[in-house]
Amino acid sequence: MSEDDSNMEEYPTEIHDYLAAFEKSLGSVDEMLKTMMSVSRSELLQKLDPLEQAKLDLVSVYTLNSMFWVYLATQGINPKEHPVKQELERIRTYMNKVKEITDKKKASKLDKGAASRFVKNALWEPNAENEHTSKTPAKGKKRQ
Repeated sequence: MSEDDSNMEEYPTEIHDYLAAFEKSLGSVDEMLKTMMSVSRSELLQKLDPLEQAKLDLVSVYTLNSMFWVYLATQGINPKEHPVKQELERIRTYMNKVKEITDKKKASKLDKGAASRFVKNALWEPNAENEHTSKTPAKGKKRQ
């Protein structure tokens, strides 16, 4: 009997797919961490503007706290009753603030000068030439 067969007997077969997916996810996390750790933090921050730096910091701390959440769950501790829950909520609040700032930057700006020129040119203004060359009689006046 191979090692995989003996492992299969230790847990119900229904959860095998879940465990395989979990193992694959752990591999992905490991690869991402190796990629992030391959570049020094100071090098990485020099290449980013302040808003991008804030995003990186928030994602990093959120990931770390999420992994701690999973660790607590694997140890039989309810993470919902642990201070890590409040920390994750606090981080989410800051992530929403950064998102608002990003959205404001992306929002189109109103060029007041262009808008006033557009409105001014779009409005019809009667002038002396239009009144004399009009072929339709003015309302309220009879033709003689």
